[in-house]
Amino acid sequence: MNELFTVEEANLMCIFNTSGRERLMTELTAAIGGFDESELIEIAKTALAKLSEMSNEDFAALDLYPEYGDGEETEVV
Repeated sequence: MNELFTVEEANLMCIFNTSGRERLMTELTAAIGGFDESELIEIAKTALAKLSEMSNEDFAALDLYPEYGDGEETEVV
């Protein structure tokens, strides 16, 4: 898989149901309207763009779980 998610994107996705790519995309899209912070909206939009480009098989191979780090942006698969 070519697309990687940042820690921020992965953490945001973990707030929602990650049992399927389409379901996650639907929930994340619906939530964007309720976000007040522009940075959070941008994180959601970049995650959605990456999700839309990947296959269901690639999504199923992801290990989506919250990452807790030192605040530096890193990438996870």
